[in-house]
Amino acid sequence: MCNSLVILAGGMSSRMKKPTTAISITSKETEQANERSKSLISIGNSGRPLMDYLLYNAKKAGYKNIYIVINEKGGMFKEFYGKQKTNNQFNGLNISFAIQYIPENRVKPMGTADAVLQALEQFTALKQQTFSVCNSDNLYSVTALQRIREVQSTNAFISFDRDALAFSLKKIYAFAIMNVDSNNYLKDIIEKPSMEEAKQYKDKNSKIRVSMNIFKLDGNMIYPYLKRCPVHPIRNEKELPTVVLNCISDYPESFLGIPFSEHVPDLTSKEDIAVIKSYLKEHYPSILKW
Repeated sequence: MCNSLVILAGGMSSRMKKPTTAISITSKETEQANERSKSLISIGNSGRPLMDYLLYNAKKAGYKNIYIVINEKGGMFKEFYGKQKTNNQFNGLNISFAIQYIPENRVKPMGTADAVLQALEQFTALKQQTFSVCNSDNLYSVTALQRIREVQSTNAFISFDRDALAFSLKKIYAFAIMNVDSNNYLKDIIEKPSMEEAKQYKDKNSKIRVSMNIFKLDGNMIYPYLKRCPVHPIRNEKELPTVVLNCISDYPESFLGIPFSEHVPDLTSKEDIAVIKSYLKEHYPSILKW
C-alpha cells in the first residue's frame, strides 16, 4: 500500500489553448484556458479548479502525500495549494511541488517520463518507496485511486474497459491498447490500432483495455528505466509508457493491470469545459466537504 501520489501538471496545455467555436464557454473561461494550466481553470461548483476535485478524491482514497509536478511557469499552483516547495498543508493533505525544468534547446517539457524522473530526483525518498502517478487533467474516481493505492503488486496500472469511456469514438479509437495476459499482467502496448487490430487484443473477459495514465510504481525498480528512457522518435518526448515497456521487457509480469469499468472525465480542450462543469454539478456538492 502506498500513501504518495505524484500528479503530472507540468505540460504546456497546448491543446487547451487552441481556438474554439464552442458557444458554451464564457469569456472568463476562455481567458483562463489561454493563460492557466488546464487543471487550474475555475470550473468547479464554487469556482474552484478541477485540481481541487482530484485532490479531494485522492484524500478520500487514503493518500497523505501529494507531489504536484509543475513547469517553471507553474507558480499559480502555489497560489492555490501553498507557497512552500514542501509540506504545504491543504485540507489534510501534505502537498509538495517538483519542477519539471525544460532543457535549453526546447520550448516544451520533455514528457511524462521526464516529469516522474525529475520528481524522484528532487524528492529522493520516492526512490525507496512505492507511489502512484496520474494526470492532472483527468478526474479519477475515489475507487480507482483507492484500488491503485491498495493493490499488492508493486507496479500496476488501472486497465480501463474502453467501452465504458464516454468520449467521442474518434478520441476513444486513438487510445493505445493494453495487451494483457490471462492473469492481467501487461504484455505490450499497441499504439493507434485499427478497429480490427484492437479486437485481437481483448482480455479474458472480451474487453478491450486502455490506460488513462494512472500507475503504481516501485521507485527503486523504475528509476533506472526513467533515467534511460529514450525520446519518442515522432512525439519527441520521453513517455511513461516507454518506461513501462522497457521494464516489462526485462521483468515480465512486473506490471499488473487492474480491470476497471467506468468513465474518466477529461479536460483536454476548451470544448471539454462545459462537459466537466456539468459532471461536477451532477456528482459533487456545491462545496466540497473535506
